Amino acid sequence: MTLFGILNLFLFAGLMYFLFLWSNRKLSLSRQVFIGLIVGTLFGFFMKFAYGHNPDVIQQTLAWTNIVGGIYVNLLRMIIMPLILVTMVMAVLRVEEIKSLGKIGGTVIGLLIVTTVIAALVGIAMAVSFNLSSEGLTTGARELARADVLIVRQETVAAINIPELITGFFSTNIFSDLTGARDSSIISVVVFAMFFGVASLLIGEEHPEHGQKIKRFFETAQLIIMKLVKLVLNLTPFGILSLMTDVVATSDGQAILTLFHFIIASYVAITLMFMIHGLMIVLFTDTSLADYFRKVWPVLTFAFVTRSSAATIPLTIKTQIEELSIPAPIANIAASFGSTIGQNGCAGIYPAMLAVMVAPTMGINPLEAEFIFGLVLIVAIGSFGIAGIGGGATYAALVVLPAMGLPVTIVALLISIEPLIDMARTALNVNGAITTGMITTRLLGPSIHPADPHLDEQSAS
Repeated sequence: MTLFGILNLFLFAGLMYFLFLWSNRKLSLSRQVFIGLIVGTLFGFFMKFAYGHNPDVIQQTLAWTNIVGGIYVNLLRMIIMPLILVTMVMAVLRVEEIKSLGKIGGTVIGLLIVTTVIAALVGIAMAVSFNLSSEGLTTGARELARADVLIVRQETVAAINIPELITGFFSTNIFSDLTGARDSSIISVVVFAMFFGVASLLIGEEHPEHGQKIKRFFETAQLIIMKLVKLVLNLTPFGILSLMTDVVATSDGQAILTLFHFIIASYVAITLMFMIHGLMIVLFTDTSLADYFRKVWPVLTFAFVTRSSAATIPLTIKTQIEELSIPAPIANIAASFGSTIGQNGCAGIYPAMLAVMVAPTMGINPLEAEFIFGLVLIVAIGSFGIAGIGGGATYAALVVLPAMGLPVTIVALLISIEPLIDMARTALNVNGAITTGMITTRLLGPSIHPADPHLDEQSAS
């Protein structure tokens, strides 16, 4: 490692210590995350401008600073499946009537699909308003190589149909799905946990003494899991510092300028969808928007820098239960389903915008009612099972564009700016899941138990 690389690591260590000092001042997690975000951004810009002529120094530095962010993300991913399994079983055990689960699941899925349809319409409107087109986009070696890969991947995606996708939600090997082996593993674990919880409820009715033992076991397991979640979340400011440093230091400035028009249109569409979420919260709940965004800020920030709805699940569940007083059954289902179904940004806005951009090159008028109706319908159906990880939008586009008879090459042409837009899309996905949880609570609240008191006690501690 060069001398400059070593000096950068000492500087990064100093910034970590700076964050540690602020964490001891009893600041709220949201403020600590904000400080980590700002510090990481500044350090990233420093490296970009100081060593832009010597990228080897940047890569040497990031190889070590990324260890912090990598460990943090891995810790969160480590607890995703145990968290979903245990809390979902516990949520079922606290629902007095089994039929309430059907109401919760149906309402959550319905709201996620409705918001995704709205997001698709917003994407269409923005693509038309900004007069976006796929004509004139520069095709470099990197994009051509990506296009070849996408064409191969498209063949795999095209072989998947909706009945097979729905069947895949039901696990054939729960132990394999607990490792996250498939894109639909999260939903499969949720479904298994619901069946397990229902079976436990039935045992409790037949043998009350065994039912109490089962409930006490999962109550203890849930306390352990939530304590683990709290320990990991205390590392959030440090993880954000590392992740944001990497995002800023490795951004491709020239590519961003070349495709600036598409970036602006995308961010306007995402902002409008955030405003629609806010309007829905105001109409269906009594929550102040300022208070709402203050509480969800750490979650959205993490989603923004990691580009992973799935990795954000622990924060999403915890925030819904402890900060927004959403009942545990609703919080678990909204967070879990929201990471793979009806993602407003990745499965709604993005493929809709691309379809409108490509349609004219195929002799199709994107303003025709038939085209818009077909596109929205395919977006809604295709939003099932989209992986809640970085690149999920690409998968969604590979589902929607071929279904509309459109080429997928444009997906490769936008590869240079994909990470920049994907950050905001992921934050929108997560916000859509939380909004769904809040509205579901308002619609079904009287029939669902309030948030888990054990979690409140743990939060207070």
